[in-house]
Amino acid sequence: MTTSEPPEQHPGVPDALERLWTPHRMVYVGGQDKPADDGESGCPFCRTPAGDDEEGLVVHRGETGYAVLNLYPYNPGHLLVCPYRHVADLTDLTDAERDEIGAMSAAAMRVVRAVSAPHGFNLGMNQGAVAGAGIAAHLHQHVVPRWSGDANFLPVVARTKALPQVLGETRDLLARAWAGQAA
Repeated sequence: MTTSEPPEQHPGVPDALERLWTPHRMVYVGGQDKPADDGESGCPFCRTPAGDDEEGLVVHRGETGYAVLNLYPYNPGHLLVCPYRHVADLTDLTDAERDEIGAMSAAAMRVVRAVSAPHGFNLGMNQGAVAGAGIAAHLHQHVVPRWSGDANFLPVVARTKALPQVLGETRDLLARAWAGQAA
């Protein structure tokens, strides 16, 4: 930055952008629980399905993929839909994997609606680290429930995110609802 820049271009000066500050996510940003490399042995999305569903926060298992709660959720019920296979790019999925990831994402929306009645959803995949993928080596679809007013002053003022349930309770509710829905 040069001293010749107008003050309105300096960081922190109000501009036309809305910002959601999420300091509670610094543990995630700092790299806790991230694999040391892109291999399968350290990949949390490869290890999780090998363990217990309750401990691993797995909500549903399919033929080629599974749904799991995000350890660092933006909102309660933030799910990740992952293929079992360690693959980084959507174009590398088989037709069966791609179809099931899509079907499980839709099922996740139905289940979360039944359990907690969100007003909307954010769905998305970040392909590559430069696109924001925290675990870029293993593709995963985010299913994030949203409610009117879910982004409030708490993260900014109190460095707190209001999550009304612990992850284990959320997992149990979603797993029961998923098991109860017709496939």
